[in-house]
Amino acid sequence: MTKLRAGIIGAGSWATAWHIPALAARKEVELVSVCRRNPEVLSHLKSKFGFAVASENYLQALDHDLDIVVVASPTAAHFEQVMAALDRGLHVLCEKPMTLRSTEAWALVDKAKQMNVQLLLSFGWNFMPIITRAKALLDEHGIGELEHVTVHMSSQTRELLSNSGAYPDADPDTIPQQSTWTDPSLSGGGYGQAQLSHALALLFSFFPVRAVDGRSMLKSVLSAPVESHAAAIFEFDSGAIGAVSGGSSHVGAWGNKHELEIRAIGTEGQLIVDVHRELVWLYRADGTGITLDLPKGAGNYQAHGPANALVDVALGHLEANTAPGELGARTVEALEVMYNNVISRIG
Repeated sequence: MTKLRAGIIGAGSWATAWHIPALAARKEVELVSVCRRNPEVLSHLKSKFGFAVASENYLQALDHDLDIVVVASPTAAHFEQVMAALDRGLHVLCEKPMTLRSTEAWALVDKAKQMNVQLLLSFGWNFMPIITRAKALLDEHGIGELEHVTVHMSSQTRELLSNSGAYPDADPDTIPQQSTWTDPSLSGGGYGQAQLSHALALLFSFFPVRAVDGRSMLKSVLSAPVESHAAAIFEFDSGAIGAVSGGSSHVGAWGNKHELEIRAIGTEGQLIVDVHRELVWLYRADGTGITLDLPKGAGNYQAHGPANALVDVALGHLEANTAPGELGARTVEALEVMYNNVISRIG
């Protein structure tokens, strides 16, 4: 079988820790090109993973008859680089958040449809069985029209967002560039962009609403140049309302396991999805209650899922794309509402 030819644009700490090893482990994939700044690190990655081509120019990296590409550069570069990959007819995995502006995000969605290729977002939870099973449960039984939803998240980003340390799950040999996370011109913000994008992606995968209005409060700690904690209220196009919050927790808390919980109330029932406590529960107003039987560790974050899904969709298994471009665009819209309507910024 002819192997899928893969390229990596933006081989930073996260891509090096997860996306590249996941692709390298697939017998259907040939690692062809890699792109990032820093010639010394670039040379190391080329040698370590066996890339045929290493370049600091992303266009040069794309021009090698590729089939799939991972774009894991800073958020501000995503639109230009993903568009270039889609223009070449490639299936693309884009790191989250998708873009800085929702107009850009929807333009990428339209381009992927025009080119008849798959665009995936690197929302790791969306590819995990705990979430795909929860989605199947909701699709089968439903809770009616969404009325109210609360989302809570916390993760170990205090050091990363304050430029005082790295993210615990990042590649220890590839130190993240601080500006990628804490220069708003590149990242768009702090905790909202880096982590709440995950939480919003889960919310919108369960309930395909769109944020139309909202207000938010942001707080920085440890002299962080971007927000460490964020809290927002939203109005959605369906008429539902919601509260979404997240914060930078301490390294070591809960063994560095993320807290992420969604509680939704609809016209016909309720849903709880809690990855931290590994709980999925659906209740219908007729008295039906269903709790999924989940194995221990089902909520532990699995970062290899998005890259594996990229391979699978390129092989024709389109159902593997459980975090499509439309989902990414909805998260960008919500983040745009949050950042454009800050009523209080502390710290």
